[in-house]
Amino acid sequence: MDYGDYLQLDTLLGAQTQATDEHDELLFIVIHQATELWLKLSIHEIRAAQAQIREDDLRGAFKTLSRVARIQAHMIQAWEILATMTPRDYADFRASLGASSGFQSFQYRQLEFLLGAKDRRMLEAHEKPERRADLETIFEAPSLYDDALRLLARRGFAIPADHLDRDWTQPYEPSEAVEAAWLAIYRDTAAYWDLYELGEKLVDLEYRLQQWRFTHLKTVERIIGFKRGTGGSEGVSYLAKALDRKLFPELLTLRTAM
Repeated sequence: MDYGDYLQLDTLLGAQTQATDEHDELLFIVIHQATELWLKLSIHEIRAAQAQIREDDLRGAFKTLSRVARIQAHMIQAWEILATMTPRDYADFRASLGASSGFQSFQYRQLEFLLGAKDRRMLEAHEKPERRADLETIFEAPSLYDDALRLLARRGFAIPADHLDRDWTQPYEPSEAVEAAWLAIYRDTAAYWDLYELGEKLVDLEYRLQQWRFTHLKTVERIIGFKRGTGGSEGVSYLAKALDRKLFPELLTLRTAM
């Protein structure tokens, strides 16, 4: 076995099949395929972090979540590369995309569900049975934040029972009691340093995800303006709405209370 065999480079490098002869189509394909690979690794790492939190292994979780943050930084930078494509460059091959759209990325949806952004409507874009099954498994399970709150409860904080055992398919609802728990942690970091660090790791994840969303929005706006996306998505307006969604709300609102 050599380097190419181990990494299956013949398969990997043979997967960039262009639908046109336009120069920039290869850039478009490579950026999106690379993003899917980074999403795959992010999902792998977040699932590992959840398992570590359930086992009270916060040191392991911190290492894992730090890796996800580095992956996110790389994904943000990828939009800068795609932004070198002009509106004319994209228009030359856009029609060849047909009804395909980044909105249909089942791995991005898995990432959102793992982070707690649960919305049953988002399942409808994924009809292939094997992909739908994986999505539904994550959709019906506790999110990373849910596991963090269960950890706080194990440490003696008064987390409401309906935030520890609930219908995990429903969007998370903020709680004053949860905010009070995090606030106690943030006001006494010496006593709760590991929980404080966990909170900041989660904030970092959300911060970088929002950076990724914003850079995505501005790249789309720069290249196609306010046209509808391929596949019928709303384009920029849909991406703008995503910026208003909070994943770990109490970790943000506690800052006002401090």
